[in-house]
Amino acid sequence: MRGFIKLVVERGTERVVGVHVLAPDAGETIQVGTAAVKYGMSLSDLTSLYFPYLTRAEGIKLAAVAVPKDVSKLSCCAG
Repeated sequence: MRGFIKLVVERGTERVVGVHVLAPDAGETIQVGTAAVKYGMSLSDLTSLYFPYLTRAEGIKLAAVAVPKDVSKLSCCAG
């Protein structure tokens, strides 16, 4: 997916308090982010969920995985 996903995370608790998706068909991705905010999910909650590989929604998980990492050292897939 080409685009941009930003997670807004509360320091200390790592609770997701906001999600921004700027991409074609962002509506197919944002539902996961909406649920994360509504239900007070943490980064570990998001990263423990199953996301089918090569789907737009998987971008949310990849963003959550990348949060604690040095972004200059990430591969294209945030692994």
